[in-house]
Amino acid sequence: MVKKTSEHKGNSANDVNANMLGGYWPGIQLYYPPVKYAPALGIYEDLEAASQRMKKYAHVTRAHTLIFDLEDGCRQKAMSRTLLRQELPLFKRRNEVAIAIRVNPFRTEEYEHDMAMVKDLAEYIDVIMLAKAGEAYGAAEVRDLSSFLAAFKHPISIQPIIEHPKSLKIAPDLMQYGTVKHVVFGIHDFSKAMGIQITPEHWTDELKYFLNQIMFEARIAGKGVIGGVETLIGSSSMPEEFIEPHDVRRWLDLRGENESRIVYKHACQESAMGLTGKQVIHPGHIHLCKVAYTPSPTEITQKIRILKAAIEADALLGGAIRIDGEMLDPPMFGKALQTLLRAHSLRALTPADTEFAMTVLQLMPIQVVRENWPYGVIL
Repeated sequence: MVKKTSEHKGNSANDVNANMLGGYWPGIQLYYPPVKYAPALGIYEDLEAASQRMKKYAHVTRAHTLIFDLEDGCRQKAMSRTLLRQELPLFKRRNEVAIAIRVNPFRTEEYEHDMAMVKDLAEYIDVIMLAKAGEAYGAAEVRDLSSFLAAFKHPISIQPIIEHPKSLKIAPDLMQYGTVKHVVFGIHDFSKAMGIQITPEHWTDELKYFLNQIMFEARIAGKGVIGGVETLIGSSSMPEEFIEPHDVRRWLDLRGENESRIVYKHACQESAMGLTGKQVIHPGHIHLCKVAYTPSPTEITQKIRILKAAIEADALLGGAIRIDGEMLDPPMFGKALQTLLRAHSLRALTPADTEFAMTVLQLMPIQVVRENWPYGVIL
């Protein structure tokens, strides 16, 4: 088995490079219910039980982002806000895990309560996910929320959730603000609004037309797209030491359930389409989707070899070379560089390999850099 690529989090040099490249990506985002219903007891947790559960599970999550949902998935909204006020200041892995709050639709009564909480906890929050973005008041929702967040010292970005054809129609307007770096495709509400009956097994095909529209607009705007949340839940979790494609396939063939195979397939499809994140509702999906989204150590090694050969042949910006029986030219070199930058944006590239990627960027004109990496490059 190839040695696992390190996840370098909190490294100052890597953080500087991340900022130059538009920041770290949302990656695998885990929906975490602040106050949860306990089926065995037939009641909701109290604050003490919810606090203990958060310390036991949320504080050790391997997800890139924790989403605390105050909207559709939250019944005890007031208690959930109280819990977050109590627990977020105690969350110590600030450089490793991004904290996202999914707030209620703009200017509703619950939204105002959410904003009061955000104001008090601003230094502990990284992302505001705006539910039903643009459906009631258009892009002005993101504009006003951006103005509200500008008052805080700690930068907080906005991830509008596109859950309705109205939102898709104004997607370019939602993406025009600097606070928006990624948008979310809310597949279940969107399909409901369109009257489309999607299935857990085939929703990537059933909604592909609309996802392509979002991706098209996001690519022009230099923004990322976060993929759909899966509803299938199995009972097995893939061990975290499995990170190479052949190891993953072997586990899926021998130990994986049908649900795991479907989730992994969807995550691979989204990754191949260039999506910058994926939401999951079960901890067992975190690593499975991580390996689908993150370039493997073997792939990273191969791309570095291609780029080094291109530089040696002075073909990085013009010319072609032959590697492993394949003729490669500048577009292929750009894709190889994208692989390295993708791994870095998902916190999975070593500092040495990150420095090599930055060196390659320095060899390219800024226009070529932006063609390969549109996510807010600063050189």
